[in-house]
Amino acid sequence: MDKLSYISERARIGIATTVGRFTVIDDDVSIGDGCVIGNNVVIHAGSRIGSNVRIDDGTVIGKQPMKAANSATTKEQELAPASISDNCIIGTGVVIYAGSQIGNKVLVADLATIRENVTVGDFTIVGRCVAIENFCKIGSYCKLETNVYITAYSELEDRVFVAPCVATSNDNFVGRTKERFKHFKGVTIKKGGRIGVNATILPGKVIGEDTLVAAGALVSKDTPPRKIVAGVPAKPFRDVPPEQLLENQ
Repeated sequence: MDKLSYISERARIGIATTVGRFTVIDDDVSIGDGCVIGNNVVIHAGSRIGSNVRIDDGTVIGKQPMKAANSATTKEQELAPASISDNCIIGTGVVIYAGSQIGNKVLVADLATIRENVTVGDFTIVGRCVAIENFCKIGSYCKLETNVYITAYSELEDRVFVAPCVATSNDNFVGRTKERFKHFKGVTIKKGGRIGVNATILPGKVIGEDTLVAAGALVSKDTPPRKIVAGVPAKPFRDVPPEQLLENQ
């Protein structure tokens, strides 16, 4: 342990774990065996890190949320500690909030943000600069590529693929009138759903199982399973080819 770092006497550090310079490990943090903690990392009080986890420079684990006076989705609440399971890789400049749970062998790439009350399943990849807002559930074996935005109150089931620059929304009132507070709803992408580059999914919409949303599409209605949908607004185009269905992989 480098003497330039601060490690609380109440923190528990596993065997063969290394900690870089200018890193802060706060009270009641638990870090498993064989981890590599980089320089300038901050791990807030109570956070749980499994074994064989790599956390790169400048990352923050267990951050508490900030609440604006007019925030519609950030709530005053006592959050459980952040939890990162075994064999994860967390990149540079990542922020993982308190109240989030990261599964086994997850990769979170540089500059990604994972908000409070989010779960990420095993073997999922969260790409560079991805933002996952609060109250989201991300399944196992998913892949969210660079600059994906997952709005609050969304759910992605297992084996979902989301291409770069996909945007989602949860507010049909676009920030106007108090009525909007009753209707916030994120998007749902069913098992095996695939979303093409730069597509947009409007609030509350459900992407069917094994559906493919074409690049640049605007999804304004729920999509049927196993169909390719395309256009603005998106409409069914044809069936997903049998060889591309999950059951045939």
